[in-house]
Amino acid sequence: MSTDDSAVGRALAAALYGQGDDTGLDTGASLLAADPASDAELDRRAREFVRTAWRRGWQPADVLRLVRRELEEHHALLAAGLIRAELGGYRALPPRWADQLAELPAGEWRADRFGRATALLELCRLLVRLPALEPVGPPPGAGAGAVPVPGEPRTLARVRALLAKAEATGYPEEAEALTAKAQELMARYSLDEAALAAGAPRPDEPAAIRIGVEPPYETSKAILLDAVARANHCRAVWHEAYGFSVVVGFAPDLERAELLHASLLVQGMAALARAEAEQRAGGRRRTKTFRQSFLLAYADRLGARLTATADRVTATEPTLLPVLAARDVAVGTRADRMFPETTTTRVRGAQDAAGWHHGTTAADRAATGGPQDREQGRRRLRG
Repeated sequence: MSTDDSAVGRALAAALYGQGDDTGLDTGASLLAADPASDAELDRRAREFVRTAWRRGWQPADVLRLVRRELEEHHALLAAGLIRAELGGYRALPPRWADQLAELPAGEWRADRFGRATALLELCRLLVRLPALEPVGPPPGAGAGAVPVPGEPRTLARVRALLAKAEATGYPEEAEALTAKAQELMARYSLDEAALAAGAPRPDEPAAIRIGVEPPYETSKAILLDAVARANHCRAVWHEAYGFSVVVGFAPDLERAELLHASLLVQGMAALARAEAEQRAGGRRRTKTFRQSFLLAYADRLGARLTATADRVTATEPTLLPVLAARDVAVGTRADRMFPETTTTRVRGAQDAAGWHHGTTAADRAATGGPQDREQGRRRLRG
């Protein structure tokens, strides 16, 4: 408990370390509302809680995601302001932090003094109780770490463009062909990276990133991410309580997995909307079971097809199989070291036959196989 006898100290002691009900929160907010001179000190103390979150392994996107899950949008705006103020004091940020900073919500939340003090104390109460997470990179100020090279490899730029076109087109066959080409390019790029690692005196080590898994239907989305990760030589571990998965792999594989997962999720949700429209046109109601079954089937089918594509491309370079196997072992070792107590959960909810059929069809339309698979997909669509 704080021994600070200032208005801010007494307010934080009442709101953060009291009985945990609204009485302490109201007491603290009243103390702050009555003392305008405490505003700057309260903001400074709140930024200290943000800084402590970094030391506990949290990143800006993680904090914001949890704030939105546990509190309300005006708390997210307050959190974004604190994060910007805190990170503005560093000359350089770790990899990925600049992107997360740019994606913070803009705007200010206005309220009376009591309302703002209450919201800030609620936010501080959440921040101070954040548990330690397994770090996936250094916090700001802890060292330079790996600095990303400006721009991106030409192959990944082509992949990004192909997936953007696949998301934008209204024609399933075109989306299928574009996504298939993107996955083939990614699989080939993975082999190129493996070949470079084989000739390097000291290959790079596996890294880890966090990818948000947003509601609704988090289980299905996490399964899709796991399927994409495995097809790209990565491992994914889902933290249901905090709304993210940690993906472990070599840096180029992580970037590809994150990019492909985002694209396939966009395509899947668009396909789900179309399937629901067909259900309504046929006089059937939309149901949660239909959506859950659709997304589970979509993830299951895509996992098999992504893996098949990666295996087929890998088979063209048999001399690299020992290198790829060694990299897979390194990824598994890093993941096991980070998460020695993971558990497996039985997935339930695939009980709607129509939803499963539509989800499988959508996965086939987002096929990631070679030319033969694309022609088979066209025949299925024509039939």
